[in-house]
Amino acid sequence: MMRKAFMIGTGVANLAAGVYLIRDGGWSGNQITMFGLDKHGANDGAAVADYETEYGNQRLSNDRGFLAKGGRMLNEETYENLWDVLRSVPSLDHPGQSVTDDILNFDHAHPTHDVARLMDKRNGIRNNGGADDYSHMQFNNQDRKLLTKLMMMPESQEAKLNDVSIAEWFKDSPHIFTTNFWYMWETTFAFKKESSAMELRRYMNRMILEFSRINTLKGVTRTPYNQYESIILPMRKYLSDHGVTFINNRKITAFQFKDTPLRDDIIVTGLEYEDVGENKQTGTIPVDENDLVFDINGAITDSSSIGDFNTPIKENMEYAPSAALWKQATEHFYNLGNPDKFFNDRAQSEWMSFTVTTKNHYLVNQISRITQQKPGNALNTWVDSNNLLSIVVHHQPHFHAQKENETVFWGYFMFPRKNGDYVDKPVIEMTGKEMLQELLGHLAEVDQATDSIVYHEEEIMDSIVNVIPVYMPYASALFNTRAVGDRPEVVPKHSKNLAFVSQFAEMPFDMVFTEQYSFRAAQRAVYHFLGIPEEKMTPVHHYEKNPKVLLKATRTMFR
Repeated sequence: MMRKAFMIGTGVANLAAGVYLIRDGGWSGNQITMFGLDKHGANDGAAVADYETEYGNQRLSNDRGFLAKGGRMLNEETYENLWDVLRSVPSLDHPGQSVTDDILNFDHAHPTHDVARLMDKRNGIRNNGGADDYSHMQFNNQDRKLLTKLMMMPESQEAKLNDVSIAEWFKDSPHIFTTNFWYMWETTFAFKKESSAMELRRYMNRMILEFSRINTLKGVTRTPYNQYESIILPMRKYLSDHGVTFINNRKITAFQFKDTPLRDDIIVTGLEYEDVGENKQTGTIPVDENDLVFDINGAITDSSSIGDFNTPIKENMEYAPSAALWKQATEHFYNLGNPDKFFNDRAQSEWMSFTVTTKNHYLVNQISRITQQKPGNALNTWVDSNNLLSIVVHHQPHFHAQKENETVFWGYFMFPRKNGDYVDKPVIEMTGKEMLQELLGHLAEVDQATDSIVYHEEEIMDSIVNVIPVYMPYASALFNTRAVGDRPEVVPKHSKNLAFVSQFAEMPFDMVFTEQYSFRAAQRAVYHFLGIPEEKMTPVHHYEKNPKVLLKATRTMFR
């Protein structure tokens, strides 16, 4: 009988697993079926009206414009699995090229060089050469000691960091949370003080190459368009062309397992499902013992809530559907982790984003004037904003469907329960218009021009097509404090046909909140089940062992 693979979730991990099965395993695409609640996953991007169709949201007062819930920063040097897989996926924009060619050619032609990474009300852009200039990390000796101790901790001793937050690790030097380093690190990678020290340790090792250039974000690799159009669509096209079946709007609600004599072998025999949307059909998909099941056991954009220009979000209190399925599996087997660690404490993980679409270039041009950088040059953070506001003005256009006169950019608030500085209400209660007013207030503080942005609010508001707020309760859930064992192994012990391929599966060394982690989990699962030797895995770099990189990092600590 021909083996089959059932993919639960259509995020990058399962798309990558499909490519690995076809490319490295010699499978035919018609052996693979993918089930998804939507077509996007965390690498999203579409016209607002498409989201309403997919997610069945309440009809908004304005369904125009574009939406990207978030943006991922790629890295050329450390995303080894991603570049390897995408080298096999043809570009949709440039026939004869791969997606890897597409992205790296674009990035090399438009290198990132941030000149307004941090801003505040007193100094404007923190690049004036003074004590607050963000080229300085601003560490004291105790900061350096604790950060070095964390980074140098051997992987074999990670359990010492069980349930230890970053705040606890630095309890003897809270000064670090006032430094340029922390403002840049937390908003580049979405850490919070409450986040896991274990994960910070991994980042400091895996991303040590970025430590010395975090002030300019020179190491950030950008896609030509939003990541859905630049990465997800080409992967879906590759898989569809090879015969893979995609079934959208289907939620897998439970695993059925074989009742083995010792109740320790994990063998999936069926998948219970319900179809969402107009078709409420339920049923069970039979799974043979020789078939494979790949589950994305946690998605950071689950249970999102969307508003619009005149409408605040209405908080979706649903437990993440992807984690609910994972939790159902833990009720059968003891060694599959603890999903509540990541999906039962929104205070650790929540934040809000907003996407602005305008019908002319006036606002983006004013932002470029104030920040002194062109669109596409990464990330700007207001360090003294009450809710830690950042924006990313993409290279334009950010969507293929953008009209010539339109611009699109994105921003986010790390602390949505806190009041704004210019709009006196919690961010989570703001309309899209109010979020834009909050941003304009911060821009005006930095703007030194006589004919400043503050005098042009009416003109700016007239240019707005839409501002879409999105509340994401689990956006940083993968950084929640955790202990060894809270994440299941990619292929759990005694599993015969079930693998977890997500940011919430356990692998050594690598770091979550990256496509690299998802791609590598996919490779590890596929290679395990197909019997491909471990040594055939894509090699990863260990810059944390490179003397030149470490010397540069040491100098940066004292910069």
